[in-house]
Amino acid sequence: MKDKLPEMADPRDAAEIDYSARESWRLFGIIAEFVESTERLAGIRPAVSIFGSARTPPDHAYYMLTEQIARQLSDAGFSVISGGGPGIMEAANKGAYFGKSPSIGLNIQLPHEQHTNPYQDITQTFHHFFARKVMFVKFAAAYVVMPGGFGTLDELMEALTLVQTGKTRSMPIILVGSKYWAGLLEWFNQRLVKEGMISPQDMNLMQVIDKPAEVVEAIFSHYEKRGFAPTTSEREILLNL
Repeated sequence: MKDKLPEMADPRDAAEIDYSARESWRLFGIIAEFVESTERLAGIRPAVSIFGSARTPPDHAYYMLTEQIARQLSDAGFSVISGGGPGIMEAANKGAYFGKSPSIGLNIQLPHEQHTNPYQDITQTFHHFFARKVMFVKFAAAYVVMPGGFGTLDELMEALTLVQTGKTRSMPIILVGSKYWAGLLEWFNQRLVKEGMISPQDMNLMQVIDKPAEVVEAIFSHYEKRGFAPTTSEREILLNL
């Protein structure tokens, strides 16, 4: 019988081994976030996700406009989903909170800038941005994008990419604030379209609307012939989001 081969020593130091183990266990935390949030949000449809700057004060015109939009959406039967923090997120939750439909906050744990606003019927806190972003899309019948910074742009680009590539169902993506978004849209046309980075029809994935009542009308118009519930094929798409 051959001699037993000597056991190989693990070349990693203790700190690296500990980190690797923690990284593996982290996967269970990610799964838990998806399961818990999916179960908690399952009954909120139809819903509209609203995005915008966390830095907008309550006396700002953007804050007040967001509150009006959210209130009209809520009274029209839409749950309103926001990031659950201050600024535009608070305005969205506040408008919905005093309306007829649920106000939902999907909070994220951050070292600064994020605290939970008090205007939420349902609050769900996330550790991971990507899990949170899935929930914004998964339960939304429309996106309303108010003026904002990097986070708002991130959510806008995510939605455009998912709809463009067919990884989520087609839905209204509404930019509120024609003056605010004008430069970005011009750049899209002058660079992305003209240089063939996107197709000209991709610009139709977005609408620019300034008035609250017209935001609500645009969402109803999109769904008037098919209803808000996802079709069987759309449910399959959302399962693979």
